[in-house]
Amino acid sequence: MPRTLMLRAALGMATPLFLGLLFGRLDLGVFAGLGAMHATMNDRVEPARLRAPRIAAALFASSLGMLIGTALQYEGGDPLTVGLALTAVAFASGAISATGPRGSSSGMLLLVSASLGSGMALPRPWWAAPLMMLAGAAFVVLLRLPHRAHRSFPRSDPRRRALAAAYEALGDTLAALGTPQGAARRQVLTARLNQLQDLLPHARAGRQEPDHVQRLRRMYEAGLAATETATGLLWAWRPVPPAVAELPGRLARAVLGGPQPEYPGWEPDTPALKALDIALRAATDTVAGRPAEPGTAPAPPPDPWRLRVRLLSGGSVRYGLRVALCIAVAELAGALLPPGRTYWVPMTVAFVLKPDLGSVFLRAVSRSVGTVLGVAVTAALLLTTTDKWALALIASGCVALLPYSAAAHYGLNTAVMTPMALVLVQLGGESGMAEFWPRVLDTALASAIVLVFGYLLWPERPPHRIEPRLVTAATALREYLASVAGSPQAPVAEVWLRRTAYRALADARQEVQQGLTEPPPAGRLASQWLPATAALERLSGAVAAYAAQIRYGGRTPEPAEIQRVFDALDHLTAAARAHQPPTGRAARPTGPHDPSRSAIGRAADELDVLLG
Repeated sequence: MPRTLMLRAALGMATPLFLGLLFGRLDLGVFAGLGAMHATMNDRVEPARLRAPRIAAALFASSLGMLIGTALQYEGGDPLTVGLALTAVAFASGAISATGPRGSSSGMLLLVSASLGSGMALPRPWWAAPLMMLAGAAFVVLLRLPHRAHRSFPRSDPRRRALAAAYEALGDTLAALGTPQGAARRQVLTARLNQLQDLLPHARAGRQEPDHVQRLRRMYEAGLAATETATGLLWAWRPVPPAVAELPGRLARAVLGGPQPEYPGWEPDTPALKALDIALRAATDTVAGRPAEPGTAPAPPPDPWRLRVRLLSGGSVRYGLRVALCIAVAELAGALLPPGRTYWVPMTVAFVLKPDLGSVFLRAVSRSVGTVLGVAVTAALLLTTTDKWALALIASGCVALLPYSAAAHYGLNTAVMTPMALVLVQLGGESGMAEFWPRVLDTALASAIVLVFGYLLWPERPPHRIEPRLVTAATALREYLASVAGSPQAPVAEVWLRRTAYRALADARQEVQQGLTEPPPAGRLASQWLPATAALERLSGAVAAYAAQIRYGGRTPEPAEIQRVFDALDHLTAAARAHQPPTGRAARPTGPHDPSRSAIGRAADELDVLLG
C-alpha cells in the first residue's frame, strides 16, 4: 500500500472541494479536484527529477484538452463540429500515446479532458476550468515539497528502497538456484532491476552528480554484475551454499542503513561460481563504501523516458488513426443518445485504448464489470446521504485508493474511479441518481466500439506486438554474445549489453502474457510464441555462463558453436517477421550443467530442438 501517495491524493482532492464548499464556488472546486486527480494518476514514489516532468507533461495535455472541450461547448458547436474536433484530438492523442510511457499518460488525458470539457457543466467563467485544473495539480505537487534530505534518512529515498528490493530479489534468485522456482524468481529480479533502472536515468553530460547518487549508481552497477553471474548459475541448474544466498539480503538491509555484513567463507569450484564469488565480493565492498572493481562499464543505463517511436512515425500514425476511428464511431453513436450523455462514451474509449495498460480485450471486459460495481457502490452511497460535505469526503477516499488500485488490477481501478467520477458529477449539479445507471450502458457501448473498431477490425493484433519484441530481444542477445566471444579480456561492457537484452526479453514476455488473456486466435498464437520466449531467456543465462567459462575457466571462444547460435537466432528472427512461431519445445534440464562442457554448445542444441 503506497501510503504516502494515498495520503497526498486524498489531501489533493479534499482541499479544493472543501474550499469550494466553504466559499460557495463548488463549480471551481470540482475542476480543481479533477486536476488533482490527474496529477495523482501520474504521481509516483520517485525523485523529483523524474516526478515533476511526468506530472507536468500530463497536466499540460490535460489542461489543453479541457480548454479545447470547454471552448467547443461554450461556442455552442453543432454535433458535427464537436465530433470532428474530438476526432482530430483523438488522432493527436493516439499519436502521442504511442511514443512511450510519458506520452501514453499525456495522450490519454488530452482526450479524456477534451471529452469531459465538451459535456460537463461549465464554471463561471468558462475559461476558469483549465486554470483550476492546473491549480489543483499544482497543489498535489506542492504537497511533496517539504521533505528531509534522503542522505539523512536513507529509507525515505525511493532509489535506495528500489536498490534494496533488487538485492533482496537477487538473494531470492540465489536461494532458488537448482529448483523449479528459479525462473519465476529471475523474472521478479528483472522487474526490480527495471524499476531501479527507471529511477536512475542517464547522467547529464557535464553535470556532476551528488556523492550519494554516485554511490547509489556504483551499488547498482555492482548488483548488475552479480545478477549476470546468478543468471548463468540459474541456467546451469547449480545451487550455492545458504550463507552465500543470504548475503544479498544482508546487503539490502545495509543499503537502508543496517549493519554491514561479513563476507562468507566458501570455495567456488567452477567458472560460474568463481564469477559469482568475485561479483559478490565487489558488491559487498561497494555497499560498505570500500574501493571495489565491479567489472562493469561506468556508462549509465539508457534513459527510460526516451521516445520509443518518433512522433508521426508509422507506428505513431497507425495508433493515432486507431484511436481516431473509435472516437469518430463513439461520436456518431453519441449523436443518437439523449443530450447530456455524449462525453462518457469517448472518455471510456480513451481509457480502454491507453496503449501501455495491457490487453485491450481484457480491459474492455474489466471496464464494463468495474463500472457496474462502481455504479452500484455509488447508488448505495447516495441512498445513505446526499450531503455535499459527505460526498466530498467520499470522492477524496476514492482518489486515495487510486495509487493502490491502479497497480492492483484494471477492473478494481475502474470500480474505484467510477464512484469518484459520478460523485464529482453529482457535486457539479449536472445529474442525479436517474443518470447513474445509463453510465453502465454508455460504458458497454464504448467497450463494444473498442472491441470491434479498435481490436477485431484493426490489423495490429496482439501477436503482431509480440513478434517485434522477440526480434528486438534476439538482436540484443546476439550483440551480447558477440561481445562475450569477441572481447574476452574486456568484459566491462557485457553487463550493460546483458541488461539491455534482458529488459527486451522482459518486454517480450509481458506481451506474450498479455496475449494469453485474449480469446482465440490471438490467445492461441501467443501461447505458440511462449516456448520461444522461454528459450531466449535461457539463452541469456547460457551466454552468461559461457562468459564465465571464458573469463575464469580458460575456455577459448568456439566460432563454430557461436555461429550455430547466430544461425538459430537469425532463423527465429525470420520466423517472427513471417508470423510463423516455431513448433519445437526444448526440454528444461533437471540436473547441473557439466562445467567441462561448452555452455554455448548446449544452448545451441536447445535452440536446434526448439526450431526443429
